[in-house]
Amino acid sequence: MTVLVAYLPTAEGDAAFTAAVEEAGRRNERLVVLNTPREGAPVSTVVASEAAVETLVQRATTAGVEVEIRQDAHTGDVAEEVVRVADEVDASVIVIGLRRRSPVGKLFLGSAAQRILLDADRPVLAVKP
Repeated sequence: MTVLVAYLPTAEGDAAFTAAVEEAGRRNERLVVLNTPREGAPVSTVVASEAAVETLVQRATTAGVEVEIRQDAHTGDVAEEVVRVADEVDASVIVIGLRRRSPVGKLFLGSAAQRILLDADRPVLAVKP
């Protein structure tokens, strides 16, 4: 089986990655890092740089965890993409990072984390930085 982490190059993403490496090591499973931009976006701040990806791979390898990085663009909702990839790789757990948002912000803007928590048919580990 596999541990899937939804990764963004942010403090929340780093916390999720750290927790995912620990979880993959504890479960003796491989780690899939999903860092996916929206297809057709002219500029994307969600894509980790090549240097950042190398650092992630080095951190996982140092911890004795096999890692796969996925940076293919997606269409539609990112929460749907996370759940789809979790099904594809038969993830035993999905790891996500949470950021602080006000209840009004969640109401108007929605929450990808909330949709992942509600839509996933497997455990979701949500962490904060």
